[in-house]
Amino acid sequence: MLWGPLSRIGLAAALATAAADQALKLWLLFVFDLQGRGTVRLLPFLDLVLIWNKGISYGLFQQDGPLGQWALLALKTVAVALLWIWLARSASRLTALSLGLIIGGAVGNAIDRLAYGAVADFVLLHLTTASISLKWYVFNLADMAIVAGVAGLLYDSVVGYRAANQP
Repeated sequence: MLWGPLSRIGLAAALATAAADQALKLWLLFVFDLQGRGTVRLLPFLDLVLIWNKGISYGLFQQDGPLGQWALLALKTVAVALLWIWLARSASRLTALSLGLIIGGAVGNAIDRLAYGAVADFVLLHLTTASISLKWYVFNLADMAIVAGVAGLLYDSVVGYRAANQP
């Protein structure tokens, strides 16, 4: 129930994702000193800026107190456990890889929540012209892995199933 034929792929993806996420965050926080630098422009549409997210995706359900933070951590733990059971039962490599990305991203953000009481977000995509100023929410590598994992699951559920059942 907790280990399947493709669990190794998911575990490798989860460990690599969480490690890369944490390594990048540690470097940005303690070597690059992103907090001290403020906004760092990388490209005309991409900035680095440190935001401490005390909520979940898109900053929803902000939790300032310890009870709320522990509740979010408990919810994340349950979600990771359920994703792991799904991973153990997965039948395709893409599903296993995608679930590993989601699990690794969730673990990377959970480590932040445990260590700092909030998740370190730092990537800001934006479009600024003379007449428009659009800013996307601030996110991190773990969030990117989660989005890529969800996209992989969607692709595998639609195209992968069709491709696997072609005569």
